[in-house]
Amino acid sequence: MQLNINNVSFIKSAATARDILGGGLPEICFAGKSNVGKSSVINSLVRRKNMARVGEKPGKTVHINYFDVDGRLRFADLPGYGYAKIAKSEKDRWAKLCEDYFARAEFVLGVFIVDIRHKPTADDIMMANWFSGTGTPCVVVANKLDKIKKSELEGNLALIEETLAIPDAHIIPYSATAGQGRDALFAEITKERKTD
Repeated sequence: MQLNINNVSFIKSAATARDILGGGLPEICFAGKSNVGKSSVINSLVRRKNMARVGEKPGKTVHINYFDVDGRLRFADLPGYGYAKIAKSEKDRWAKLCEDYFARAEFVLGVFIVDIRHKPTADDIMMANWFSGTGTPCVVVANKLDKIKKSELEGNLALIEETLAIPDAHIIPYSATAGQGRDALFAEITKERKTD
């Protein structure tokens, strides 16, 4: 797919199930825990500094944010999860919103962002199960590559793959700050795939 990744515009935020978009453009779903650098990955991908909001505090993304990419794709940026200093009622709302989103499963590719430095958490495993349950292709972006030693890379990636156990998921080592892995992720996003 030919795609001008720099031609990106905000569509809307979905706060409830009735606001979730359906149909139209093929959709790419981005998910990851709070403070994993999800917004930074999206921004590095589209080469825009503040397209997806990056906050100093985790838990900045509280809705599903939709973006139009060159009139050819739609990005859905899901709320970050796993941030401890959020009221239970808010966590429950986020969980329900994500559950409703996955129940529809209209996206053509999942981009699941994890921290390459750490073993995936129980919340990460739950998200992996949601992705697996849709049967939709998923790529795992192991972000913060610039924060580990080269000698740690192979072992860390193996641990992520083993812990998440997403069938056929390709893992991309990624650094949102250095741009490493961007070309590989772009290739996955623009891969021709059936959308029906």
